[in-house]
This record gives sequence, structure tokens and C-alpha cells, in this order.
Amino acid sequence: MNLCIDIGNTRSKLAIFKGEKLVKKAVWGSIKLKEIKTFLKKWQVENIIVSATGNISHKLEAYFHKHFFYINLDHKTALPIKNLYKTPKTLGDDRLAAVVAGHVLFPKENILVVDAGTCITYDLLNKKGEYLGGNISPGLRMRFAAMQHFTDKLPEVTPRKLKKSYGDTTVSAMRIGAQMGLIHEFEGFWRQYKVKMGDIKLILTGGDAIFFVKNLKTKIFVNQNLVLIGLNKILNYNVQNSK
Repeated sequence: MNLCIDIGNTRSKLAIFKGEKLVKKAVWGSIKLKEIKTFLKKWQVENIIVSATGNISHKLEAYFHKHFFYINLDHKTALPIKNLYKTPKTLGDDRLAAVVAGHVLFPKENILVVDAGTCITYDLLNKKGEYLGGNISPGLRMRFAAMQHFTDKLPEVTPRKLKKSYGDTTVSAMRIGAQMGLIHEFEGFWRQYKVKMGDIKLILTGGDAIFFVKNLKTKIFVNQNLVLIGLNKILNYNVQNSK
């Protein structure tokens, strides 16, 4: 069995995989050695991969190295896809893992992975399994927060269902500008990529994925475990190549 750990800024996701099947998922506030030992007693884990936005504790890494086949994902980790990003060291592990997952779910297809979180990331993989790169822009809530924070008079506004395409109050103008602006941004990228690449499978993940589902008419595949699935694939790839 595999343990895949995705350590974010505020919370960590843990997933147990048996082969390609996700059998257990948990969300923790932090990863501590005592708790992880207790967690692992319940599962016959042999391999572990960690993706972290920052550094993980030396004690935790030492424990993983001693008892398991262990990978701390970085730009040097062997991948089941070809990474054409010109600055791989700066590429977020979550973006990379999500693209690998897309390749697992839809092999030999062009793929656009959209992660709708704090920022919106757009990542492209062609049918040859080559990661081409992508784009990063402010997420939905970041757009609202920026308007309020960087101005003196604009109020705090939250997302809501839209009834018009233009605002007749400052609040509605901000709401429509942020929400419809994001939709138009996506549609613009989507059209451009289809002209360049032809048919593309669209995969969404992230906390605001439902926003796109509700506001776009195109066919969308949503999977909130995309990063974990990608981590598991990368781990299996490295385990197999180590034998």
C-alpha cells in the first residue's frame, strides 16, 4: 500500500492507495510524528510520497526514510510524463501532480487541468504525455479581497449567483466584474487552446471548481482528489523503476 501526503499552507491531505485505488482519505491540520505512527499502524504501508509547500520536519523524514520507500517530491523526481517547463524548480508540486493524474485518467488525450483555489492554475498536457506549461491568475476570492484591500472606498463583497451582465450598484458591479471576468478569462484560454491543440479534455479540481461547473456550458470532469491520484502515480512509477 502507498501513503500519499499533500501538505498545504493550512492543512494536509493524506490518502492510502492500494494499487491505483484510493481506500482511505483524511484531512489534518498538521503532520506530526506521533500521529502519523498511530495512523500507519492501521495500514500495511510500504511506500510514502510527500508533496509540501514548505519543509517537513527532519524527524518525520528520518522516520520515513528508515521504514519505507520514501520520496519527497521535487523537480528532480522521476515522472511518468515529460516535463517541458523551462523552470521546473519553480513549478508547484501540486500543479505537477494534478497533471500526472490527468494523464492517468485520460491517457493519450490532450488535457487542460484547472485548479480553482486561492489562485487559478491552468495546466496543459498534450496527447504525447508532454507537460507544456500553463498560467496562473488570482482566484475568485482573491479578486474580491484585492479590490477591497487596495482601495479606500470599495466595500467587502462575497460571491453570489448573478442575475445581470452589468452592475447597477457598486457591490453588484464588483461582483459581476470579478465573477464574469473569471468566466471570460477561462473561456478565452479555452478557445485559444482548442485552436492550437484541437480536442482537449477539461479537468477541474479545487475549492471553487463548482463555480466553473455552474457557469460554463462545456463538458467538465471534476475530481477533488486529483493531486493525491497524481502523487500515487508518481510514487508507483518510482517504486517500479527502483527494482
